[in-house]
Amino acid sequence: MSDPGKIKIVTAIHGLQPEKLDPDFEIQLAEYLNTQYEQKSLIELYARFATSDGDFDGLMRRTIWRAVARKFGHNIRIGNGVAFKHLETFEIGNQVFIGSQSYIQGRFDGTCIIGNHVWIGPQSYFDARNLIIEDYVGWGPGAKVLGSSHTGLPIDVPIIQTDLEIKSVKVETGADIGMNAAILPGVTIGRGSIVGAGAVVTKDVPPYAIVAGVPAKFLRWREGYEPSKEEYAK
Repeated sequence: MSDPGKIKIVTAIHGLQPEKLDPDFEIQLAEYLNTQYEQKSLIELYARFATSDGDFDGLMRRTIWRAVARKFGHNIRIGNGVAFKHLETFEIGNQVFIGSQSYIQGRFDGTCIIGNHVWIGPQSYFDARNLIIEDYVGWGPGAKVLGSSHTGLPIDVPIIQTDLEIKSVKVETGADIGMNAAILPGVTIGRGSIVGAGAVVTKDVPPYAIVAGVPAKFLRWREGYEPSKEEYAK
């Protein structure tokens, strides 16, 4: 019997999965749906398969995404209850996992890019009107990204009536976002960096840094990383 008080190290699963191609019939079904149905009809069809955790429903969710999205890779898993807006603006790589009850909100004139081998925890939220998530990013359950805010001007009208300012958010390759963290508009999370659980990130995070808190502050560099003199000076 294992000792519950001891730390156990196990091999990673998602990030080490070998490349796996979807079967031809699945790709052909997506092509058929794309030629036979309008986009609105496909989105309505998605609702029939959105909530179940069964294999067939998962296949149909994936097939409909492939038929509508701008780009759709192989071996993508879309959990039950995953919802979206403007799926036609999505570009998704290979080996991506999207946890259940997550919501990805695109915009008709925007771009949502999710790279290869990305793992997204359940109940995550993405303001994806101008969003780039690069390869091998880990996204903790419940973490959120906000890509826009109201200008609040002029001051004599309700803020909700003022213009929206959309700023791109980028999460670079190999970064890890902690559970329930929030990334605010215009922020870039640097390559290989770590954002602590519950952090609110209001400014750019340099590569291989560890940040945490509200607002998020630099704690230290990741072990094994040698920062340049310029990075030390910041």
